[in-house]
Amino acid sequence: MRISQRSDPSLLVLVSLAEGPKHGYALTKDIESFAGVSLGPGSLYGCVARLEARGLVEALPAEDRRNPYRLTAAGAVALQEELDRLASTAALGLRRLAGGRP
Repeated sequence: MRISQRSDPSLLVLVSLAEGPKHGYALTKDIESFAGVSLGPGSLYGCVARLEARGLVEALPAEDRRNPYRLTAAGAVALQEELDRLASTAALGLRRLAGGRP
């Protein structure tokens, strides 16, 4: 049983772009490979547009018909903070489970 999904599109896109610039198809395939989540074009590009509006990702010059994006410095900071928060929550949950507390 899954309680929650590792499927927050914003987090997944930022994690993917932390590896380096990618265009939409490459983002989709990378996210599928590490998270098992398939984002449709509407979900992906809506998410990218929101991240771009917040200054967390930026579009790079088009390559043929592909439009790559990259993580900005602010995006890297935001991703680090979110991953630290998630790691802290996961560590606490694991400690509590090991101690037998619900």
